[in-house]
Amino acid sequence: MTPVTSIEAAQRLLGYHFHQLRLLEEALTHKSYSNERRGKDRTQNERLEFLGDAVLSLVMSEYLAAEFPDSSEGGLSKLKAQLVSEASLARAARRMKLGRLLRLGKGEELSKGREKHSLLADALEALIAAVYLDGGLEASRAFTLRVLEEELLATRAEQARPGMDDYKTQLQEVCQKRFETLPRYETVRESGPDHEKVFEVELTIQGIMRGVGSGHSKKEAEQMAAKVALAQLTAGGEG
Repeated sequence: MTPVTSIEAAQRLLGYHFHQLRLLEEALTHKSYSNERRGKDRTQNERLEFLGDAVLSLVMSEYLAAEFPDSSEGGLSKLKAQLVSEASLARAARRMKLGRLLRLGKGEELSKGREKHSLLADALEALIAAVYLDGGLEASRAFTLRVLEEELLATRAEQARPGMDDYKTQLQEVCQKRFETLPRYETVRESGPDHEKVFEVELTIQGIMRGVGSGHSKKEAEQMAAKVALAQLTAGGEG
């Protein structure tokens, strides 16, 4: 991955023009880079990451409360946790090619730091804070909603599918009533690169295979396996 060293090029990639360029530089500077610099300038992005976490939480909470007015507090908290997770932020950071913009130390360069989930997620949080300090809450909200647009669209689509989040719960209720036991989920296979992993889960009830599901997260794979098992039990009428 070829780093981008021009501030102007970085701003074009990010789609935001900074009034205070020092904030952009700070957001893009990993501690491994500043630790290798001699002199007084030891700027790095952990301070901004701390603030960005809070700004991100506010923006997502506000968005979800408005988008899903009928959802419970627990449901909204669950959705927010998914959206602000390391995996979600790293995915968004990759789309915007954030890895190319980072200032890293030699060790992180050698260990492919520009592709690391945690490093990318932290840098995105730092950027959200930098935009907040540079342009205010409205600018940061617009930036955050834009870079996480795909994740937000996926969340809306997921919530629009009736029963999707209930397959495991429905199956658990069926199993307790019919078999007096709970289903067992086992991840049997993982494939694909880190940022596009596919998980395969097998579901058994009392040692009998009842369903197989796959998805881009273990949770999604388990939901799909539960859906298959429910369809099998309903169709078969087994007791």
